[in-house]
Amino acid sequence: MDKMKFETPDMTAENIEKIAELFPNCVTEMRDENGKIKHGINFEMLKQMLSPDVVDGDECYEFTWVGKKASIAEANRPIRKTLRPCPEESKDWDTTENLYIEGDKLEVLKLLQESYLGKVKMIYIDPPYNTGNDFIYADDFMRSQQEENEQMGMYDEDENRLFKNTDSNGRFHSDWCSMMYSRLMLARNLLTDDGVIFISIDDNEQANLKKVCDEIFGEANYIVEMINITGASQNGEGVKIQKNTESCLVYAKNYNLCTPNKVDKADESLRNLNDSPTAFITRPEMGYTIYYNPQTKDIKAVKDYDKTKIETNDEKQVYTNDLQLINSGYVPIRPGYRSGLLNRWRWSIETFNERIDEIVINRNQDKYAVYFKQKGYNPPKNILNYTVGTSEIKLLFNDNKVFDFPKSTKLLQYLISVGTDPNSLILDFFSGSATTAHAVMKFNAEDGGHRKFIMVQLPEPCDEKSEAYKAGYKNICEIGKERIRRAGEKIKAESGLVAQNLDVGFRVLKLADSNMKDVYYAADEYMQSNLLDMVSNIKDDRNDLDLLFGCLIDWGLPLSMPYTSEQIEGCTVHTYNDGDLIACFDANIPESVVKEIASRKPLRAVFRDSSFASSPSKINVFEIFKLYMPEDADDISKRVRVI
Repeated sequence: MDKMKFETPDMTAENIEKIAELFPNCVTEMRDENGKIKHGINFEMLKQMLSPDVVDGDECYEFTWVGKKASIAEANRPIRKTLRPCPEESKDWDTTENLYIEGDKLEVLKLLQESYLGKVKMIYIDPPYNTGNDFIYADDFMRSQQEENEQMGMYDEDENRLFKNTDSNGRFHSDWCSMMYSRLMLARNLLTDDGVIFISIDDNEQANLKKVCDEIFGEANYIVEMINITGASQNGEGVKIQKNTESCLVYAKNYNLCTPNKVDKADESLRNLNDSPTAFITRPEMGYTIYYNPQTKDIKAVKDYDKTKIETNDEKQVYTNDLQLINSGYVPIRPGYRSGLLNRWRWSIETFNERIDEIVINRNQDKYAVYFKQKGYNPPKNILNYTVGTSEIKLLFNDNKVFDFPKSTKLLQYLISVGTDPNSLILDFFSGSATTAHAVMKFNAEDGGHRKFIMVQLPEPCDEKSEAYKAGYKNICEIGKERIRRAGEKIKAESGLVAQNLDVGFRVLKLADSNMKDVYYAADEYMQSNLLDMVSNIKDDRNDLDLLFGCLIDWGLPLSMPYTSEQIEGCTVHTYNDGDLIACFDANIPESVVKEIASRKPLRAVFRDSSFASSPSKINVFEIFKLYMPEDADDISKRVRVI
């Protein structure tokens, strides 16, 4: 039983806890006057977190590298960018709630900060593994090798190299750590309080990634390191021990609030792998054939043990009496052979028919295997066994290997089953071939969920010698979008009526410079000769949809909601999500149209600055809204804006 404290609260400790919730990387350990370890604040780091510029001062004991502070400053630095909608590259633009965003991850994550703050239940990323090659991410904190050499003291005063530039040197790891640090800082903000992030990594940067995540998410929010046995093998010169595993670090936004789902006990093979093959001699009735129709999912068991000799070793033998089933689309599945003799199933045919609802049939390439579900649930395990998803890619792309070493959808489905509920939002900002999107759609089809995804990918060019390029794909984004299209249709075709309402679409958005001309930001820098440019402060190549989505980002609204466009007295009026925002970007909007918009009482309204001839006209807009929305009169100036 705890004792009464009879003392006032330790306000310093409470303040440290509050800071830890906002900036876990600013909390460190120190010794008190009695030599005991306690939590304290790293004020240099806190200053950096609150400063848009690099703060002077030595980077002392901590996990650090040259460029770390610059990466923090870069993550916190505002940008003038937008996301331009591309309906022509999308699928089911009007109805889908999924997003596919093309652009640099860092800048896209910045643009998502308001719209998706605290709304993402699960993040999965498979970042590029550090091979020592230059990164394609042109972040401002990246440095040339000469700058790195100068900062790291790689040369003496006579320009003699002090040590070799090997993978143990700073720049090999520094650029990678800087790239990850800034992106993970922003990603953490998007997680729900009970959200979780999974990060796949190999052993080149596993140790460094663990330290980076300990700072950003807090050591107390570390859950586990999952180990996935990929089955990959390495041979040849220099291979001392083969590596056939990869790691997946798992962190919670808040460990105490995060509750990973328990998972079904692992399905077990219906084949009896424990008996000797000769057991079939005494129990021939256990060697029946199971017929499975991949289209209808129908399963039948047929006694055929009396139709053939026990000694047969022809696994593909077709029995005459069952040709009708095969011609109707059924695939025969037998327990297999060992030592020339037939194996047997674990269940009799009578038990099979009684428990047929527990049967699961999975396809592995061109073979089918029969499993039965074990009843009950277990906490998820950290040892997994999922091979890479190359065969899945080839199956979708006509046997073309358009992407190297994609993750398995089964791995992602397992993580989704652990980390989400049926209505979760899932983010992958290293989308690659879009395995995560594929897995989300597949899992929704299986459990009836309504999970949504946001994929983010830089349009990295495909090597001209690659199979992807030869197949017509110029960059990775083209592969990812096409995979989602093909996978979605395949899932719907295989799932039948239960998946007819499955969301297999996605809205494509592309990172771009601001919709606004520079005069919008710095009008005082324009001279008399630039007055013609000030007729409109919007770039000439932008349309209403560009402006609408730019307003959504600026106002922090989700980008996947439905909207309508209609004509009112010759003006185009856009209504987003049934009144969350109403916008009209036409010139010279008549007062009657403003009154119609105000009468609908939108939560937000936006017009073009050039829509009104004078300042009094703009003021009149506010008065009209106050007239139609008197209950919100004090708030109108915050809810009605111009661009």
